Amino acid sequence: MHKLLTDAPGEKMLLLGNEAIARGALEAGVSFATCYPGTPSSEIPMNFFDISQESDLYFEYSTNEKVAMEVAAAAAVSGLRTIVTMKHVGLNVAADPLMTLAYVGVKGGMVIINADDPSLFSSQNEQDNRYYSRLSGLPMLEPTSSQEMKDMTLKAFELSESLELPVIIRTTTRLAHVRGSVELGTLKPVVKKATFEKNPFHFVTVPAVSRQLHKELLEKFDKASEISNNDTYNEIIGTGKWGIVANGACFNYVKDAVLDLGIGESVSILKLLMSWPQPETLCIDFMKKMEKVLVVEELEPINETELKALAQENHIDIPIQGKGVGAFSRLYEYDPGMVRQTIADYFAIPYKAPEKMDLSGTPDLPARPPNLCAGCPHRATYYAVKQVFGSDAIFPTDIGCYTLGLLPPISMADFVICMGSSASSSCGFAQATNQKVVSFIGDSTFFHSGMTGLANAVHNNHKFTLVILDNGTTAMTGHQIHPGVNTEPMGIKRTRISIEAVVRGLGVQDVHVIKPFKLKKAMESIQKAMEYDGLSVIISEEMCPLFAKATKQFNKAKPFRVNHDKCKNHRDCLNLLACPAMYLEGDQVEIDKNACIGCTVCAQVCPENAIVPVKA
Repeated sequence: MHKLLTDAPGEKMLLLGNEAIARGALEAGVSFATCYPGTPSSEIPMNFFDISQESDLYFEYSTNEKVAMEVAAAAAVSGLRTIVTMKHVGLNVAADPLMTLAYVGVKGGMVIINADDPSLFSSQNEQDNRYYSRLSGLPMLEPTSSQEMKDMTLKAFELSESLELPVIIRTTTRLAHVRGSVELGTLKPVVKKATFEKNPFHFVTVPAVSRQLHKELLEKFDKASEISNNDTYNEIIGTGKWGIVANGACFNYVKDAVLDLGIGESVSILKLLMSWPQPETLCIDFMKKMEKVLVVEELEPINETELKALAQENHIDIPIQGKGVGAFSRLYEYDPGMVRQTIADYFAIPYKAPEKMDLSGTPDLPARPPNLCAGCPHRATYYAVKQVFGSDAIFPTDIGCYTLGLLPPISMADFVICMGSSASSSCGFAQATNQKVVSFIGDSTFFHSGMTGLANAVHNNHKFTLVILDNGTTAMTGHQIHPGVNTEPMGIKRTRISIEAVVRGLGVQDVHVIKPFKLKKAMESIQKAMEYDGLSVIISEEMCPLFAKATKQFNKAKPFRVNHDKCKNHRDCLNLLACPAMYLEGDQVEIDKNACIGCTVCAQVCPENAIVPVKA
């Protein structure tokens, strides 16, 4: 039995923040879950995926976040308790349905999990998605611990049904991946089916309908504002005259800093669990009692700006600061030391930070740059394409493991802005320049948003080569399934969609399917694609070795070694491939037999045939 299905109210369990959210949804009786995986949210749907195999929960990995939002919306307006999860940039993809869904509302509780990524640990930007709650008019909850992530998820469903609105829960990387003790509650039974009650003059958002729905949304917003002032969600901790406002992970840093600095009697903390609608009455009462206020929030000065406006409107004349105080900036995530020092400086508290340990005599840690795994088929594809096209072509790329093609010696990534942008931007590069264009996209990303760009290329007669890197899984976020995955070895019934059939169905005339570990044949096909006067698509098929091992589809091969009697130390294997199984021992290239999976690519690259299988 999955641990999150443990029906033991009162028992405590050590849970990841994302696991706590999943547990909270189960305690709320969630019956319908959708997502497109994206770090730092990925563990939530991974748990739902497993749980759905042994419970009545319906779960799907949707093709993208927009689809996930729309599928979940239909379930929620039918009356089922529904949850949809995604990372912050995923909400950009889902923003179109989100904005109008706020007008339409829901019948069953609907919770939207949005995971922001301050410091860009695994993202192309660090946008602050608190703006989406302001833009959509939807309530937003911001838990501060694993326990609250579980409890607030449960409350979010209740709040959603009372307001008949979706509710957004915003987390960040630090909260999603923290582990904490969580007290379990009671699991509610799952309602598997509901009945959709037709009401087209509410659910069909033509202008005449939406005008009325907008009015209703504002009325619901007023109701949500009253709830936000309730101490069930937001609270003031302490009675001192120095005010600190905090949300999310920052609340924990503030709480520890106040304790470390010994200023508990002088400080009052306004903890914003329901950050939108802003608890105006509570904020006004708080600021009226303060001598000065420090706002501690990562990324944008949203709370700070709103509090300043509220203070001005209510003639509250006190200093309110946040960004620009100490190290507080709009960049990156905060840390406990930074928060402690800034609080000390702002309130003029004598404080000397602990001296840093003298590490002058300690050697630097060896560099460990991100790298494609040993035996990753993407490396072979990149090598083969580079041998044919050279380095002068433009190489738009996309979001996935293969984005690591940016790094030397591969150095085959010139432009990426979002999921699916490789195919679309290639249209622009091909039309705007006379350079050859070769773009790269993964199999999951192709289904997510690459097909529309390819359709555009076909329709507008753009000339470039699109390489679809089909490794049989959504590898970067943890090997989730997508429409092109063969799920039979996993014991799951899903219809597999052929990428080649999709490409040909979109009208692409020049299509090549290659096996990247067979370099000579692969390069022959790539050469034909390069010579074709039009749009070409190369589908590079080879399973991710980590996924193959996990699903017992891995054909074990002998690892390779360097025959130093033949090796002339050209180092083509090292300099052109940079497989992490290779290393230098003195002046000689060696291969770590424990890391090598026997893909044979380095053996094919070696000009002396000096790389051979390890003898049994």
